[in-house]
Amino acid sequence: MLKFENQQHIQSYYADTANDRTRHPSLDGAVSADVCVIGGGLTGLTAALDLAERGHSVVLVEASRIGWGASGRNGGQLIAGYSCDIDTFSAYLPADDVRQIWAMGLESVDLVRQRVERHGIDCDLTLGYLTAANKRRHIDALRKWRDTAASRFGYRGYEIVERADMRRFVASDRYVGGLRHEGSGHLHPLNYTLGLARAARAAGVTIHEDTPALALERAAPYHRVRCARGHVDARYVVLAGNAYLGQLAPALARKIIPVATYVIATEPLGDARAAETMPADAAISDCNSALDYFRLTRDRRLLWGGKASSSTRTPRDLAKAMRHDMLKTFPQLADVRIDYAWGGLIDATMNRAPHFGRLEPTVYFAQGFSGHGVNVTGLAGRLIAEAIDAQAARFDLFGRIRHRDFPGGRALRTPMLALAMAWHRTMDLL
Repeated sequence: MLKFENQQHIQSYYADTANDRTRHPSLDGAVSADVCVIGGGLTGLTAALDLAERGHSVVLVEASRIGWGASGRNGGQLIAGYSCDIDTFSAYLPADDVRQIWAMGLESVDLVRQRVERHGIDCDLTLGYLTAANKRRHIDALRKWRDTAASRFGYRGYEIVERADMRRFVASDRYVGGLRHEGSGHLHPLNYTLGLARAARAAGVTIHEDTPALALERAAPYHRVRCARGHVDARYVVLAGNAYLGQLAPALARKIIPVATYVIATEPLGDARAAETMPADAAISDCNSALDYFRLTRDRRLLWGGKASSSTRTPRDLAKAMRHDMLKTFPQLADVRIDYAWGGLIDATMNRAPHFGRLEPTVYFAQGFSGHGVNVTGLAGRLIAEAIDAQAARFDLFGRIRHRDFPGGRALRTPMLALAMAWHRTMDLL
């Protein structure tokens, strides 16, 4: 995925503002642990941290560097809940279990806040989020969702923002209203990820970077994670590679598809101009299928994301293409320079619900966050730790959700998804 940056000769804003440059040695030789975690992103680190705090010995192997994937380069939007509609779960679970899933969607944000506070993670965590409605039908749907949250789940944390009040949040006439949630927000995702790694090390986790897991073998009574210059023997394995698992677990790879998304960051706007542009300092996403998302950074840059694509080909002149989209909402920023442009991959499931489960009784996985990974990864880590500690009831709720393979096999599934995404973009225009 670094090819996105190298082609642009611009690294991500997050990499330039990372507050920890610690390098962890690659694995050299044979080691053993209670648990081997594969993947040094948010899923793997939260699972490793929780497991170590419960008294387990943990070795984590990362193919590149901590936070190298989506965990360290996403839009930084911390949004309660899941990417899918709550009724996706209703198709497989009774009402009481769906209510529990709903509650865990709120818990997922609380877990991030708790970890930031407990471990003193400096990651610019800021509360405040708005879903912006592009069309009248969007605001009607948001109003319905607010009412459903109250009547079905007893939750009254959502506030409808009428069109006349939208400039409290965004200096743009593009939106017809929105849905405010003060419990969600935004953060610097790479510094959050690096902070979790520091906390995991302090709790006793051994981290090895530049250590791809090449094979998962059975060496009874252990699992053996084979790497280039050594291996890890462990009673439990956690697969937390998401879009990068590839052939390590083909059965899982068929359930997800990598989707590219891109981000730009402007030059610093200055305090006054930033406050004029986004007065509430909230994270904002719109309602389109091919959505735009944006927020301010600590140093008062506008960070703008979007252009989700099933192709891994970077748009020609990425910064220019993204700037064009940004100016549709903020034409007043036409004079502002773009300092950073980068991209990366998220993993999406067919139904956009997260995919948690076991490949076998002692091999756990979590993937398919479908754009809500900043929060749901932390929930996944907590549930995996609970399950390994023989408290699997909450984890197993997600295991009851059916996830289909993407059709078409490796050769056709990306073109088929591209057609589906093109259709959704057409619907966005209507």
